[in-house]
Amino acid sequence: MKNQIDVIIIGGGAAGIFAAINIGASNSNLKVLVLEKSTKLLSKVKVSGGGRCNVTHACFDPKELVKFYPRGEKELLGPFHQFQPGDTIAWFADRGVELKIEDDGRMFPVTNDSQTIIDCFNKEIEKYNIEIRYQSAVDKIEKLETEFKLHLNSGSINCNHLIIATGGFHKIEGYNFFSELGHRIISPNPSLFTFNIPKDELLTLQGLVTNIEIKILGSKFIEQGPLLITHWGVSGPAVLKLSSWAARLLNEKNYEFDFMVNWIPSYGDDSLKELFNSYKQKFGSKKVMNQFELDIPKKLKHFLLQKAGISSDLKWADVNKKQLNKLIQLLTADIYHSKGKTTFKQEFVSCGGVKLNEINFKTMESKLVSNLYFAGEVLDIDALTGGFNFQNAWTTSWIAAQNISKS
Repeated sequence: MKNQIDVIIIGGGAAGIFAAINIGASNSNLKVLVLEKSTKLLSKVKVSGGGRCNVTHACFDPKELVKFYPRGEKELLGPFHQFQPGDTIAWFADRGVELKIEDDGRMFPVTNDSQTIIDCFNKEIEKYNIEIRYQSAVDKIEKLETEFKLHLNSGSINCNHLIIATGGFHKIEGYNFFSELGHRIISPNPSLFTFNIPKDELLTLQGLVTNIEIKILGSKFIEQGPLLITHWGVSGPAVLKLSSWAARLLNEKNYEFDFMVNWIPSYGDDSLKELFNSYKQKFGSKKVMNQFELDIPKKLKHFLLQKAGISSDLKWADVNKKQLNKLIQLLTADIYHSKGKTTFKQEFVSCGGVKLNEINFKTMESKLVSNLYFAGEVLDIDALTGGFNFQNAWTTSWIAAQNISKS
């Protein structure tokens, strides 16, 4: 076996390992080395999806698929025509790993075990004689005339092609080699987090889940879906999606902002007013709480009635106009003040990374440095939860691998 390293990949995560395997599968003559700064590979794959690994999402139309990416929507359209979730399914099926589609479109291995994906990758790593070096942090990268020289904590090494797949940024420190190569980094900040509402009375409803519409006041950002009330604030799919779309805005606000909840998005103010006036006419002698037929949890009804100044034993005939208007306002436009964010337990995603206009998305090669490639979350690309971030990793690393294999 020749000693020359043809391809070095920085990062032993999903994108880096997928790139290495696909180079090996496409061109067995190339010697591939993966540098991983920690002591193990694929740590995010291991814990993703609650340990089941949300491999991808059953959205097979590239034009629809890109809509799940707050950053990267325009750039990923072409790449998804090259390699999309259908190709991901086929890739794993060819290697004996079957994926299943859940009701919400997320896709997992039928084993419900992320180790299945890791075992598949490890088998391919061995099959294609891919070398892995652990605890190998890169301090500096030099672009020589025809090669790259990487300075590690254990010495230096040269290669012809270089893929940077270091994963999502949580801080810029330690990645000075990007600027040394001429690439600019968009400052990173979290893009999946929950909203803190310290000491708010809403927290007494901890554990309650209901479908809502939520909007960040003073912005265009709005989302619908399940909301979960926790002991510190609000979470759930609607909040996490909203935090992703508004990640940069909320970072600018230092995570202090007002948001509005519509607890009953199927109704408007006028329809609620009409409904409640009919209650006053038809059920005047009944207690409000006993004749309050809206599709929201009972505890939430009681909470909003109390907040509107309507006691539990008040009858519909005795509800005054001010109380009625306050109740309607709370149901459709309940405002809360968020101060601070809470790390979501599955928060692996940050927005920020290598500027997208410096990358050729047909090849994933740098526009600034020849034979330099990028893949995965190191780019300024991030997605909503549901397997979309992994699909970005598979797609961009596959494209990089194909182009290096042809060179």
